[in-house]
Amino acid sequence: MISFQDTNFKDKKVVMRVDFNVPLDGEFQVTDDTRIAGAEATIKKILHDGGSVVLMSHLGRPKGGPEEKYSLKHIIPTLSKYFEGVTIHFADDCISEDAFSKSAGLKPGELLLLENLRFYPEEEKGNAEFAEKLSKHGDIYINDAFGTAHREHASTATIARYFDTNHKGFGYLMAEEVENATKLLHGSEKPVTAIIGGAKVSDKIQLLERLIDSMDNILIGGGMAYTFLSALGGKIGTSLFEPDYVELALKIMDKAKASNTAIYLPTDNIAADRFAPDADSKEVDSYHIPDGWMGLDIGPKTIAEFSGIIKTSKTILWNGPMGVFEFEKFATGTFSVAKALAEATDGGAFSLIGGGDSASAINKSGLEDRVSFVSTGGGAMLEFLEGKELPGIKAMED
Repeated sequence: MISFQDTNFKDKKVVMRVDFNVPLDGEFQVTDDTRIAGAEATIKKILHDGGSVVLMSHLGRPKGGPEEKYSLKHIIPTLSKYFEGVTIHFADDCISEDAFSKSAGLKPGELLLLENLRFYPEEEKGNAEFAEKLSKHGDIYINDAFGTAHREHASTATIARYFDTNHKGFGYLMAEEVENATKLLHGSEKPVTAIIGGAKVSDKIQLLERLIDSMDNILIGGGMAYTFLSALGGKIGTSLFEPDYVELALKIMDKAKASNTAIYLPTDNIAADRFAPDADSKEVDSYHIPDGWMGLDIGPKTIAEFSGIIKTSKTILWNGPMGVFEFEKFATGTFSVAKALAEATDGGAFSLIGGGDSASAINKSGLEDRVSFVSTGGGAMLEFLEGKELPGIKAMED
């Protein structure tokens, strides 16, 4: 695999997998350009060297064919802001004669954006013939799409077969993602704290089990906390609850105790009488949520306790919000954690935001520049931290 930084791309045509799966509003405007920003440095390095770039990505989940709302043409205005003065071409298909004609005619310093890869079912199936066609767009393959590295798709894994080790490699973003996640797991300064939230225990079981061996503290918030609280005999009202995971929650707590890893659960919550942004709410003890009420955020005592632990930590992972932060009324816990993370980082701690809702929350809080690293890959980062082998990484090493 080539060293991206040490490679001169002059007169080279690079076919590059990016993750431009960005959110669009009803008028097809990009509402969060974090992933586009993440690929900027890699693309600019190639262009500055005197190379050209063919960009390929997916967007959304089209059902087996072209859909207007998932066309990558909608991101061109945003892409143009990052590459002012650069000629950006667009192919309304990724493997048509027109697409190959445009990639063949690319001049040094120009970009070509291919249409959504997932307009072809072959992409998600990892189809070899489809991957081979995509490979014809460039002399060198660069994968800078960490957010899709856990998928064995044609453009993320299969395509690597058609480039030898001297003609494929990771871009800056992909290398940074792997480096930072590895640092957190294997090169971390103690005390090490993980803040794990989100809706379901079932989504985070493997992560929790893996982190017990490397964390000093695990702070659990969000909907998943209520399964733990119930397992300990708490009354959780109508809060989110996974009865099938009660026994596993108890085993995780026993394993943590045996490993001298401290698990912290919310001691108080903000409960609501219904799941709505304007619901009636009140502070309640976590173990005594009234019947008919549901916990939607951590309470002030928990915020103080969690913040104190975060601020005294030297290495911090955050994966998952503390409550329903999409509702302003129940966002205080999540944004308080973001603030504590920023303050800890200001004091010299290393902080990794594990993508997904956590990345959205740190961006929404306006504190993204005060943490060490914000991952662009929610699912991919989760699987990497769980110790799984990611197809998009393994394919480049073969």
